Amino acid sequence: MVSKSTDVLVVGGGPAGLAAAIAARHQGFSVIVADGAAPGIDKACGEGLMPPAVSSLAALGVTIHPADCHPITGVQFVDGEDCATARFRDGSGLGVRRTRLHATITKAAQDAGISMLWSAPVTEFGNHWVMAGGERIQFQYLIGADGQASAVCRAAGLSAERHSSVRFGFRRHYAIAPWSDLVEVHWSHGCQVYITPVSQNEVGVAVLSADSHLRVNQALQQFPQLERRFRNAQPASSERGGLSATRHLRRVTIDHAALIGDASGSVDAITGDGLSQSFQQAEELALAMKSGDLSQYQHAHNRIRRRPALLAYLLLTLSRHDVLRRFSLKALAGYPPMFSQILALHTSPTQ
Repeated sequence: MVSKSTDVLVVGGGPAGLAAAIAARHQGFSVIVADGAAPGIDKACGEGLMPPAVSSLAALGVTIHPADCHPITGVQFVDGEDCATARFRDGSGLGVRRTRLHATITKAAQDAGISMLWSAPVTEFGNHWVMAGGERIQFQYLIGADGQASAVCRAAGLSAERHSSVRFGFRRHYAIAPWSDLVEVHWSHGCQVYITPVSQNEVGVAVLSADSHLRVNQALQQFPQLERRFRNAQPASSERGGLSATRHLRRVTIDHAALIGDASGSVDAITGDGLSQSFQQAEELALAMKSGDLSQYQHAHNRIRRRPALLAYLLLTLSRHDVLRRFSLKALAGYPPMFSQILALHTSPTQ
């Protein structure tokens, strides 16, 4: 006996899943979101939202309170004595803790009339139905937003993929007033440290590297300028870790099912573009469901991924080759319009 019925079932209640749910609701669908976790979902990430992500959130009706975030006006690359800075040309970004972001999008989803099933893991998949939290839910469309180890991806037969890189990320917050409205990226061989202001009295520090044992405190010691800044700063959160992988799936749709966010593939977090991609995917997926043709989403997904994948490849190349990276940073520092143009291309809407 069917316990619940809905037009769209979203498996995964992180930012990507919630964005997909809200976008579908805006197209007139009834929506249920099911997640095996409790609200307040966190993830080790740089926590910077680029201007396209902020614009996409606004289009979804999601507004982050100024007290819960910090404006970001650009990006700064630092490698030793070399420093290159570029400001956003169109709009500004936001630094916001992932838990605050999740709470804000969750409220927007609830306000939109979306049914939320928390602590409700999906345990069985059938033909247009699943078992979630002990209830049978019937649906027209199934959206997998359940991360890199997506159960929806496996159940739908979409798991053929290619990996080209896997790295490790760790993040911690410190109770220290931001000294800049930029996202700072500090480079050394095979390692990047991201400094993101997330409130008026707190910054996030994220480390990306190929070394699974490199933690935030150890990484800061590789950068004397940062080590001095954080020497007496009090941690404001425990350290959290996760994988940063470049994964490409041949297909992200099949019949009545589609994947979004990390479940649909990913590029290395070095681009800082993960959420921007997810929010753009959410809008395109909702339009494809409205038209009744999910192949439209497949084409849009390929287009949305193309530019970040190229940028990730270029930045990972710089991270592995010290001489090339230092030469490139000197060039960007010596000719700021070049860096501004690259940043503008990265943050412009994907056509």
